[in-house]
Amino acid sequence: MTQLILEGWVSVLAALQAQRRSIDAVYVQQGKDVRNLGHIERLAAEASIPLRTVPAAEIDALAQGSSHGGVLALAGERRFEPLEALAAAPGWVVMLDGVEDPYNYGQAIRALYAAGASGLVAPLRNWDTALNVVARASAGASEHMPTARADVQDALAFFKGRGYRCLAAAKAAGSTPLYAADLRGPLFLLIGGERRGLNAAALAQCDELVSIPYGRDFKAELDVTSSTAAIAFEVMRQRKLSEREE
Repeated sequence: MTQLILEGWVSVLAALQAQRRSIDAVYVQQGKDVRNLGHIERLAAEASIPLRTVPAAEIDALAQGSSHGGVLALAGERRFEPLEALAAAPGWVVMLDGVEDPYNYGQAIRALYAAGASGLVAPLRNWDTALNVVARASAGASEHMPTARADVQDALAFFKGRGYRCLAAAKAAGSTPLYAADLRGPLFLLIGGERRGLNAAALAQCDELVSIPYGRDFKAELDVTSSTAAIAFEVMRQRKLSEREE
C-alpha cells in the first residue's frame, strides 16, 4: 500500500475526522506548540493510531515542505464512494474535469464544500500524488467531501439515468447566464479546467450550458477556483431561497 504524508494540523485533523483513509501514525514535534493538538490526540487515541513525539529533525526528514507546523501523519490511499452513494440523497454533485494544478483543484473543492455541495466526482487520475497540496489548499475539505471516481461520460450517464439535470459551465454561444439558470433540484454540474475545458462529447450530453456573466467587457476567462466559487454560491443561494419559499 502506498504511504503518503499529510502535513499541518488542518490536514491531519481533517483526515482523522473524515476517516476516509487509513492513518498509520501521527508525528508531533517535541516542544512545538501545535494548534488543536488535544483534538488530534483524542481522535488518534479513539482510532488506536500511534501518536509519536519526535525531534524536529525527524519531522523535517519526513516532511515535503517546511510549513508543517510541527505535526504530520503517515496516511494510506483515499477510499472513494461509489456513485450510488452520492445519489442516495439527491442534492447537487459536481465533477471537476481537466483541472491540472493541485492547488487550484484543492481551492475549488474548498469552495464547493463551503457552499454545501453534496458530493464530488473526481476524474480517473490519482490526486493522492499531490495529497499535501490538495489537502492544504482545500483547508481539509478534500478529506471531508464525499467523493467518487469515474470517467466523465460514465458519470453523466449515471446521473442522467437517475433523473439529475446535467449542466456544464461553458462560455459558449447559446449558454444560459448563471443567474438565469435554474440550479435547484437534483443537479449534476460539470466544471472544466482553464486550459482544456470540457470536451465536446461531454458538453453534448448535458441538458444545459451555463456561463458566468461579467460586469464589463473582459475577454479573459476566470480561473477554475474563481469560476467554481461563483457557481457554487449561486447554487447555494437559489437552493436556500427555494427552501424559504416552501
